[in-house]
Amino acid sequence: LCDLDNTLALHETVRPTDAVRAWVKELTEAGIQVMIVSNNRSPARVEAYCGDLGIPYVGHAGKPKRGRLLEAMRQFDAVPETTALVGDQIFTDVRGARRCGFQSFCVEPVCGRDSLWHWTAYWLQNPFRITARRRRKREKAGKCRVQ
Repeated sequence: LCDLDNTLALHETVRPTDAVRAWVKELTEAGIQVMIVSNNRSPARVEAYCGDLGIPYVGHAGKPKRGRLLEAMRQFDAVPETTALVGDQIFTDVRGARRCGFQSFCVEPVCGRDSLWHWTAYWLQNPFRITARRRRKREKAGKCRVQ
């Protein structure tokens, strides 16, 4: 499962970039099913974006609520242990994934911090991002075990 806005594309982007197309193609060729799960309230935009990629989507998902995330997982006949969610927001994407028992991958937003809203949202997430980076660094150095 993958978030759309600021994970794969800017809010106003209607069509996927060549890099996103290549990434989705690589995943599907590897047998990994891909679906967009977006909190975006514009179904036409999300539908057009996903239609271009040839992948399903769940719009207006209400993350971090569990309902629509679990619905998306069930569309693939998957279970939480084999489901992952990629997103840019700790308080919606990562929290929603953890509430469902999914693996989560938090990425840097493609928009950067281009507005007061984004700057504030990502600033509030900084303590969590810093802690995760430190833990990842320790794991790479072999100083702690991944559980």
